[in-house]
Amino acid sequence: MVRLEHVNLVVSNIEETKKFLFAAMPHWRVRGKGTNKWYQRKRNWEHIGDDDYYITLNDHGEGENRNLRGFTPGLAHVGFVVDDVDSLITRLTGEGYEIATLGATHPHRKTVYFIDPAGFEFEFIEYLSKENSEKNMYGGESDSIKRISTK
Repeated sequence: MVRLEHVNLVVSNIEETKKFLFAAMPHWRVRGKGTNKWYQRKRNWEHIGDDDYYITLNDHGEGENRNLRGFTPGLAHVGFVVDDVDSLITRLTGEGYEIATLGATHPHRKTVYFIDPAGFEFEFIEYLSKENSEKNMYGGESDSIKRISTK
Protein backbone atom coordinates (compact mmCIF):
# COMPACT_ATOMS: atom_id res chain seq x y z
CA MET A 1 0.00 0.00 0.00
CA VAL A 2 1.12 3.55 -0.74
CA ARG A 3 -0.67 6.68 0.43
CA LEU A 4 0.20 10.34 0.62
CA GLU A 5 0.93 11.27 4.24
CA HIS A 6 1.96 14.91 4.08
CA VAL A 7 2.88 17.89 1.96
CA ASN A 8 5.78 20.11 3.06
CA LEU A 9 5.34 23.82 2.26
CA VAL A 10 7.68 26.75 2.77
CA VAL A 11 5.85 29.95 3.73
CA SER A 12 6.93 33.29 5.11
CA ASN A 13 4.25 33.37 7.85
CA ILE A 14 3.09 30.13 9.48
CA GLU A 15 0.24 31.81 11.40
CA GLU A 16 -1.48 33.14 8.26
CA THR A 17 -1.46 29.78 6.48
CA LYS A 18 -2.38 27.93 9.68
CA LYS A 19 -5.45 30.17 10.08
CA PHE A 20 -6.53 29.30 6.52
CA LEU A 21 -6.03 25.56 7.09
CA PHE A 22 -7.99 25.59 10.36
CA ALA A 23 -10.86 27.44 8.67
CA ALA A 24 -10.92 24.83 5.90
CA MET A 25 -10.41 21.80 8.14
CA PRO A 26 -11.64 22.66 11.65
CA HIS A 27 -10.90 19.15 12.93
CA TRP A 28 -7.17 19.64 12.24
CA ARG A 29 -4.75 20.62 14.98
CA VAL A 30 -1.07 21.37 15.51
CA ARG A 31 0.43 17.86 15.65
CA GLY A 32 3.91 19.07 16.48
CA LYS A 33 6.23 22.00 16.07
CA GLY A 34 9.80 22.99 16.59
CA THR A 35 12.85 24.81 15.33
CA ASN A 36 15.73 23.45 13.31
CA LYS A 37 18.24 24.49 10.68
CA TRP A 38 17.85 24.10 6.96
CA TYR A 39 21.23 24.52 5.29
CA GLN A 40 22.55 26.55 8.23
CA ARG A 41 19.48 28.77 8.40
CA LYS A 42 17.15 28.66 11.39
CA ARG A 43 13.51 27.93 10.66
CA ASN A 44 10.36 27.20 12.63
CA TRP A 45 8.10 24.39 11.51
CA GLU A 46 4.64 23.10 12.41
CA HIS A 47 2.75 19.97 11.41
CA ILE A 48 -0.92 20.89 10.87
CA GLY A 49 -3.34 17.99 10.41
CA ASP A 50 -4.99 15.00 12.00
CA ASP A 51 -3.65 11.61 13.07
CA ASP A 52 -3.27 10.39 9.48
CA TYR A 53 -2.49 13.36 7.22
CA TYR A 54 -0.83 16.72 7.65
CA ILE A 55 0.82 19.69 6.03
CA THR A 56 4.22 20.82 7.24
CA LEU A 57 4.64 24.60 7.32
CA ASN A 58 8.16 26.05 7.44
CA ASP A 59 8.65 29.79 7.96
CA HIS A 60 11.91 30.44 6.13
CA GLY A 61 10.31 31.46 2.83
CA GLU A 62 11.66 34.45 0.92
CA GLY A 63 9.99 36.17 -2.00
CA GLU A 64 6.73 35.32 -3.70
CA ASN A 65 5.21 31.96 -4.54
CA ARG A 66 5.11 30.98 -8.22
CA ASN A 67 2.62 32.79 -10.43
CA LEU A 68 -0.34 30.41 -10.67
CA ARG A 69 -1.31 31.90 -14.03
CA GLY A 70 2.18 31.32 -15.39
CA PHE A 71 4.08 28.34 -16.70
CA THR A 72 6.88 28.08 -14.15
CA PRO A 73 7.37 24.52 -12.89
CA GLY A 74 6.22 23.90 -9.34
CA LEU A 75 3.19 23.08 -7.28
CA ALA A 76 -0.08 23.86 -9.08
CA HIS A 77 -2.47 23.01 -6.23
CA VAL A 78 -3.17 20.59 -3.39
CA GLY A 79 -6.54 18.79 -3.52
CA PHE A 80 -8.71 17.65 -0.62
CA VAL A 81 -11.92 15.61 -0.65
CA VAL A 82 -14.57 17.14 1.62
CA ASP A 83 -18.02 15.95 2.69
CA ASP A 84 -19.76 19.28 2.09
CA VAL A 85 -18.14 21.82 -0.22
CA ASP A 86 -20.88 24.40 0.41
CA SER A 87 -20.16 24.40 4.17
CA LEU A 88 -16.46 24.75 3.43
CA ILE A 89 -17.17 27.75 1.18
CA THR A 90 -19.25 29.32 3.95
CA ARG A 91 -16.46 28.82 6.51
CA LEU A 92 -13.69 30.19 4.31
CA THR A 93 -15.60 33.15 2.89
CA GLY A 94 -16.83 33.91 6.42
CA GLU A 95 -13.17 34.25 7.44
CA GLY A 96 -12.54 36.64 4.55
CA TYR A 97 -10.97 34.25 2.01
CA GLU A 98 -12.06 34.72 -1.60
CA ILE A 99 -13.00 31.93 -3.97
CA ALA A 100 -10.34 31.78 -6.68
CA THR A 101 -12.14 29.38 -9.02
CA LEU A 102 -15.46 27.58 -9.10
CA GLY A 103 -15.03 24.17 -10.66
CA ALA A 104 -16.82 23.06 -13.80
CA THR A 105 -20.38 21.84 -13.68
CA HIS A 106 -20.17 18.07 -13.32
CA PRO A 107 -22.88 15.51 -12.54
CA HIS A 108 -20.77 13.66 -9.96
CA ARG A 109 -18.63 16.25 -8.17
CA LYS A 110 -18.42 19.88 -7.03
CA THR A 111 -15.11 21.70 -6.78
CA VAL A 112 -13.89 25.04 -5.53
CA TYR A 113 -10.41 26.54 -5.33
CA PHE A 114 -9.00 29.01 -2.79
CA ILE A 115 -5.57 30.60 -2.58
CA ASP A 116 -4.07 30.81 0.90
CA PRO A 117 -2.10 33.84 2.16
CA ALA A 118 1.20 32.24 1.08
CA GLY A 119 -0.03 31.93 -2.51
CA PHE A 120 -0.70 28.18 -2.56
CA GLU A 121 -3.86 27.05 -4.32
CA PHE A 122 -6.08 24.51 -2.58
CA GLU A 123 -8.79 22.53 -4.37
CA PHE A 124 -11.72 21.17 -2.37
CA ILE A 125 -13.85 18.52 -4.02
CA GLU A 126 -17.12 16.94 -2.95
CA TYR A 127 -17.99 13.72 -4.73
CA LEU A 128 -21.69 13.27 -5.40
CA SER A 129 -21.31 9.58 -6.28
CA LYS A 130 -19.71 6.59 -4.63
CA GLU A 131 -19.00 4.97 -8.01
CA ASN A 132 -15.37 5.34 -9.10
CA SER A 133 -16.37 5.34 -12.76
CA GLU A 134 -18.59 8.37 -12.11
CA LYS A 135 -16.19 10.17 -9.76
CA ASN A 136 -13.39 9.75 -12.29
CA MET A 137 -15.43 10.65 -15.37
CA TYR A 138 -13.28 13.13 -17.27
CA GLY A 139 -13.86 15.37 -20.21
CA GLY A 140 -14.49 19.08 -20.52
CA GLU A 141 -13.66 19.95 -16.91
CA SER A 142 -11.87 23.15 -17.84
CA ASP A 143 -14.52 24.29 -20.32
CA SER A 144 -16.97 25.69 -17.76
CA ILE A 145 -14.76 26.70 -14.84
CA LYS A 146 -15.29 30.19 -13.50
CA ARG A 147 -12.18 32.12 -12.51
CA ILE A 148 -13.14 34.60 -9.80
CA SER A 149 -10.00 35.83 -8.06
CA THR A 150 -7.68 38.24 -9.80
CA LYS A 151 -4.63 36.90 -7.90
